[in-house]
Amino acid sequence: MDISVAKKGGHVVYLNYNRDIETEIISKEEANEKALKFLEERGYKDMKETYYLTNQGIVTINYAYQQGEVICYPDLIKVKVALDDGEIIGFESTGYLNCHTTRNLDENIISVNVAREKINKNLEITSERLAIIPTEYDTEIYCWEFQGKVKDNEFLVYINANTGKEEDILVIINTPNGTLTT
Repeated sequence: MDISVAKKGGHVVYLNYNRDIETEIISKEEANEKALKFLEERGYKDMKETYYLTNQGIVTINYAYQQGEVICYPDLIKVKVALDDGEIIGFESTGYLNCHTTRNLDENIISVNVAREKINKNLEITSERLAIIPTEYDTEIYCWEFQGKVKDNEFLVYINANTGKEEDILVIINTPNGTLTT
């Protein structure tokens, strides 16, 4: 077992336990329940599943902190669950430990309707919500997140909630082993 603990605060930053997993008995939903319980018991509250990937009998689930109705992607935790018995065999909290704070969210933002007008009209919107997204410059942007489809392709589109500027577009890739973004 490998484990890394932060000097400041004594928080577990990384945990990995490699073992063979012969059978998959636990469903992804059961694994999610076990991972959420694991997080709550360690003081990580208001975490929401975002994406997951299953590989060799292990499901790795990404969780982001949710402040009210706003999903905060920089505050990310990854939990690995063995699908044979539901044991937590991995944990990585660098994003959460480095970024987590209670944010002062601006209430004077553009409406969801104004943000929706900035999106390609061919996108068939399936969901919309507020989100905090990280940038490559270690900053954050408060956005409207729109999930939708164009033909058979799924996308996430991020519109800045303050300026209305399109900030990012991600392609969602659904595979038999999980959901990823590029």
